[in-house]
Formats: sequence, C-alpha cells, structure tokens
Amino acid sequence: MRHFGHIAPEERQRLFHREPCVFTADSPARVLAAALGATLYSPATRPHLADDVIKQAGRGVVSMVLCLEDSIDDAEVVGAEQNLVRQFADLAGRPESDVLLPLLFVRVREPGQIPDLVRRLGASVRLLSGFVLPKFTEERGVPFLEALTAAESASGRRLFAMPVLESPGLLYLESRRETLEGISRVVDKYRDRVLALRLGVTDFCSAYGLRRAPDMTAYDVQIVASVIADVVNMLGRSDGTGFTVTGPVWEYFRVQERMFKPQLRRSPFQEGEVEELRQALIEHDLDGLLREIALDRANGLLGKTCIHPSHVPAVHALSVVSHEEYSDAQDILRPERGGGGVLRSAYTNKMNEVKPHRAWAERTLQRAEVFGVANEDIGFVELLAAALPA
Repeated sequence: MRHFGHIAPEERQRLFHREPCVFTADSPARVLAAALGATLYSPATRPHLADDVIKQAGRGVVSMVLCLEDSIDDAEVVGAEQNLVRQFADLAGRPESDVLLPLLFVRVREPGQIPDLVRRLGASVRLLSGFVLPKFTEERGVPFLEALTAAESASGRRLFAMPVLESPGLLYLESRRETLEGISRVVDKYRDRVLALRLGVTDFCSAYGLRRAPDMTAYDVQIVASVIADVVNMLGRSDGTGFTVTGPVWEYFRVQERMFKPQLRRSPFQEGEVEELRQALIEHDLDGLLREIALDRANGLLGKTCIHPSHVPAVHALSVVSHEEYSDAQDILRPERGGGGVLRSAYTNKMNEVKPHRAWAERTLQRAEVFGVANEDIGFVELLAAALPA
C-alpha cells in the first residue's frame, strides 16, 4: 500500500517531487507509525464490513479500526464479535486481500477479548495488525498488553497495540502527572508492541459536559489543549524515548448553521473548480478540520482519528511534506553540517539552525518517506483535489 496510491501514476508524477513509499503490514514499526495517516473507525456491527474495507482502501485509506467498544451498544458485543470473525474470513478469501487491504486494527473492551478473537480468527489473523486499547492507564494497560503478547505468541503474527489516552485520571489536574508517569512506565516496558498513542478527546470533553462546535478546534477548548500539551511533553519527545501521538477525532461531517465566519482563506484557492472545492469544504464544516490538522502538526501530533471517509483526503493532503520543508530538512541534515551552525534556507526566507532544528528535520524526512514531497509549485489545494474520490 502507499499514500495516494489510488490516484493515477501520471498524476502522482505531476504532484510529487518524491512520491510516497510503498509499505506493507510487515514494514518496520517506525514506518507504520508514521504512515497511519487518517485512521478510519467503523463499528464492527456493519453487515457488509468486508466490502466497506475494500471500498475505503480504494479511496486512499491505509489504516482502519473496527470497533467493538464505544461505537456499539453493550448488547451488540457478542453479535459484533461474530460478525467481525465472518468479515475477516470473507476478506481472507478474496484474491485482492493481500495487496489492497489497509492496516486493520480491532478496538476491544476487555483484555480477554484479544486472545479470544485471535483464536477465533484462525488463518485470517494474517490480516490483523493489532488492537486499540481503550481508557488506557497503568492499571488497565498491563492486562491488555499481557494479553496481546500472549496472543501474538500463540498466533505467530506480529500484533501492535495502540493505547487510547482518555481516562479522567489523565484529565484531572491533581492526578495527571501520576497517571502520565504510570502510562509512561507501561508503554516503555512494551515499547516494541506500542505502535502509536491515540488521544480520546471526546471522553475528555465528556468529563466536563463539553462539546466543541464545528467552528472550533480541540485547541480552542483549553482544558483539552492542556492535556494534549502534557501528553506530548512526556510521551512525544524526539530524544528516542517518545512515541507517535495521533491527533484527536473530528466529529462533524454534515452541514450545520455556522456562528463564525469561515476559517479557510481564499488565497490558496483560485477561481473556478478549486474555488468550488473551497466552498464545499466550508459547507461541510471541513475548514475547521483543516485548521485542527495544522494545529495537530504544530503541537507534535501525526495522523488523526477519523469517523467519516470525507475527512481522510484532508488529513493526507496536509501530511505531505512541502518542497520547502524538504529542502530545509535536507540542508540541516547534510553530513558536513554535523558541527552545527546557522545557514540561510534555499528559499531565502528563514534561517536554519542545524542543532536546534535537527530533530524537526529528522521527523520531516520520516514523514516525507511515507507521505511524499510535493513538487515546488504544488500546494495542499492540488493535493486535496487529487485525493478526493472521483
């Protein structure tokens, strides 16, 4: 699979200075963590789930979570598990399954579901990349990760964990540090199994009876923004101890009355078709999503939880490395710059400080590997237009 692999090769050549790399479910963890992109959630109760997975893969989705937790009613769990096993068997029997499927994860409720589902999946477990672990804390996380390790050993299949950080203990100021330290101890112990950490912002808001409007981002809700900052501070460091932390879910996908003016500037858009694209984004409240993705990046997050396919192209278009970013990163990481110093960027609009910007450059080149580098005259508007389903 590859990002933007669903568009024609000649179109990719037009868009990219360096095309996104090809990767598989067996690629190194550092590649997969960076490549998650827009992780699309789907309830495991959907009767045509196998068809849905194939359809979304054809539209550019490279990671999906099939959910047995909050997206379904408590009374539906048994039926959802049965459906999940059937749908995996269906996918495993399709000739295109080995080349077209995205990375597939299952969001469970309890640790015991992990070995049980792996056993019931049988041979089709080869299509599974891992499990999403809800309401993750030190106390809750250990049994989940022990169960995952045992299931991996029994199945012979490499399985990753994606813990969701969403517990009240993480939100409340008096318990946040202790909770974060506990989470840090657990994920460090199981570092080889933890692919990425996910943020459960909806649960954070729920603890205070809050819900952000479509013209506000998670960063406008200060109590949420403070948690994101502390999670990145302790768990997202670039010194080798950190993990990939993914952006929070964007809840909106249909037209509602707007209170504030659109946040999407006209200047990146031209008249004609791209102006129509701008208007469509505004009408579907996706201008707020674009702003939140930009703020995710500025705050050290990579990838995003998505609950609607319309969000995927925006996440991926804004994940592509610009030609300017790539140029700066390459300059900073040249071997002859190992001693540090300051240099003017090739675009002559900024100063690059080699030592302070080295970690940024390394992360930028890692993102460039999986999302590609745009051509010099290509911006996110062109990338977004190309990524949208035909």
